[in-house]
Amino acid sequence: MSTGQDLFNEKVQRMADNVALKETDYAPFIYGTRFWAAAYKGISFKEFMYNPDAAIDATRDAIRLLKPDAFGAAVYAYGEAMETLDYRPMQWPGHGTGDNVCFQYLDKEYMPASDYDAFLFDPTGYYIHEYLPRIAGGFEGLKHFPDLPNQTEWGVITGLRSFANPELQESLKNLFKAGEQVDTTMKKIGAFIQEMADEGYPPAAGGFCKAPYDHFVDAMRGSKGGMLDMFRHPEKLVASMEKCGEFILRGVKEGAERSGCPYIFMPMHWGLDGFMSPDQFKTYFWPELRKMIIKLIDMDLIPTILWEGNCTSRLEIIADIPAKKAVYWFEATDMFKAKEVLGDIVCIRGNVPASLLITGTPDDVDDYCRELIQKVGKGGGFMLDGSASIPDEAKTENVIAMAESVHKYAN
Repeated sequence: MSTGQDLFNEKVQRMADNVALKETDYAPFIYGTRFWAAAYKGISFKEFMYNPDAAIDATRDAIRLLKPDAFGAAVYAYGEAMETLDYRPMQWPGHGTGDNVCFQYLDKEYMPASDYDAFLFDPTGYYIHEYLPRIAGGFEGLKHFPDLPNQTEWGVITGLRSFANPELQESLKNLFKAGEQVDTTMKKIGAFIQEMADEGYPPAAGGFCKAPYDHFVDAMRGSKGGMLDMFRHPEKLVASMEKCGEFILRGVKEGAERSGCPYIFMPMHWGLDGFMSPDQFKTYFWPELRKMIIKLIDMDLIPTILWEGNCTSRLEIIADIPAKKAVYWFEATDMFKAKEVLGDIVCIRGNVPASLLITGTPDDVDDYCRELIQKVGKGGGFMLDGSASIPDEAKTENVIAMAESVHKYAN
């Protein structure tokens, strides 16, 4: 009889073999979602955001129901800390969206184009004094933080006067409180991940990072600013992506080693069909992303890239990476074309449509999964997943049909 450790090892090896494009006994099924576990458990999305114990209980039940080969922890119980921080780039259940509505990212320009030079001169100083105070009330006092690089000798002592500023003190108090709230939640999530590992369920990701263009546009310039910069400030945009790329990778390897999971989740946002032309993709998006992919591979990590939207026109371009070292997760890309172009380069993951899981029948889901498993999974190098994980509104019977299909159509 298999133990939890035996099952864990089997699933880890099955995943690794598919990354290496080897055929396995069946295609791995990956579980991930935002709030489907809350819906399955019958609790509100708001409770899932504010009650880590309830969120973990719901996720545990979902994992035990579906028995995936790997799972995304998908426990977003940081609502209290986000409120303490007065976090502004997002609305979430119970704070801006309805109690049962998924969180929403707000597309805003937090860094004007006039700040490029300041960012390039001193990214850390810019973050502390300018950027962070704009994205959260809890950071506003940091604009009074001392400018440390210009302080030596007695300046180190006299510069301490900055910490007497009431606004800076208030911000630091809020940050201490929010930090303790996040720490409490993350300790619970860490214990939960270990509990699932003991039962035989490995995590699907051991780290997170983004493409430099997405990092800059998602959080700083906004979509409009980023698009205009390709025409108005192309040199500064490229230079800034090169600079922030050095920061993005900091700590990724150490985090993956702590978790024991080499898969690094990388969601792609703005480099897809409909947002930029192929020439723009080759100029502004792909070069810096490719550098990051290569660096992650050189660290013995496995980039797991979620190509959101449709990137069928980019398949030949994104094939230019070391073979058998990464996972490409596709949302709306033609999976059969992806297999044709990338089948000997990367493991392909996806892509059961959200619409099918929400409105279809179990037979519809089974038919779709069967075709993916038998065609895209032929010869190995495939992992079954939702197009962008499991949608919150998915029918339970449809999700079960997806999970069971990898065994039903095993080799």
